[in-house]
Amino acid sequence: MYDFTYQKPGSLADAVKVLSGDMEAKALAGGQTFIPVLKQRLNKPSTVVDLSKLGLSGITVAGDKIVIGAMTRHADVASNADIQAKIPGLAHMASMIGDEAVRHRGTMGGSLANNDPAACYPSAILALGGTIKTDRRSIAADDFFQGMFTTALEQGEIITSIELPIPQPPSSCRSRRSRLTRSSATRPRATRSSACSSPSMLPACVWRSPAPARVGYSGILRWKRRCRRTSPPRRSTAS
Repeated sequence: MYDFTYQKPGSLADAVKVLSGDMEAKALAGGQTFIPVLKQRLNKPSTVVDLSKLGLSGITVAGDKIVIGAMTRHADVASNADIQAKIPGLAHMASMIGDEAVRHRGTMGGSLANNDPAACYPSAILALGGTIKTDRRSIAADDFFQGMFTTALEQGEIITSIELPIPQPPSSCRSRRSRLTRSSATRPRATRSSACSSPSMLPACVWRSPAPARVGYSGILRWKRRCRRTSPPRRSTAS
C-alpha cells in the first residue's frame, strides 16, 4: 500500500471540495473493492476521503418510489421491511452479496460508482429503471453506466441516493406456484421458466420492470441464473 493522506469530512460540501480540488483524491464508501486495490498497490491516491460521516444512509418510501441512501449497507437493503414488501427481489439479491462481513460493510452507492461488471446492483438498478442522485444532478441508470468500471460521474461528484420506482406485478400474471403444482408428466419442461415472477416463489427476481429492454445481455443472464438457483427442485415422478 502506498502512502496517502486520510480525511473524514463531516459534511457533503467538505467532501466535494477535497475531491474536486485534487485529481488524485479518491472517495471511500464501503471499501470492499477499494481497500484490496490499495493493498495490492493497484491504485495510488494522494488522498482518501472517507464518506462514512456524511449521513447518506437510510431507506425511505416517497410515494411510488423507494429512496435508498448511497451509504446504505447491503445488509440494511436485505433486511428493510419496505424493500422486502415492495421490491422483494432486490432484498433477496442484497442478502446474497458476498459474505456476511461484506454485506455489513459494502454500500450500494459504492458498488454503483465502482461499476464492476460482476457486481449485482448495476443490472438490478437498470432492470428497475432507477435514477442515481448526486450532489449536482439526477442521472437515469441508462445514462449512468457507460462501460466496465466507467460511469457518468464527474471529478468530485458524489452519489447521494438511489431512487427506484416501485414495480407493480402485472394483473394478468399467474403465480408460478400454480404452475409448479402441475404434474411433471403433463407440464412441458419449458414452462419452468417464469415469464413473470411471484414474490413468494422467486424472491430473487424483481417483478416485471417498467423498461425491461434496457437491461444489458449480461444482466439478463445473471438474473436468469439466479432465478434457476432459487427455483424449487423438480419433483421426480418415479415411485
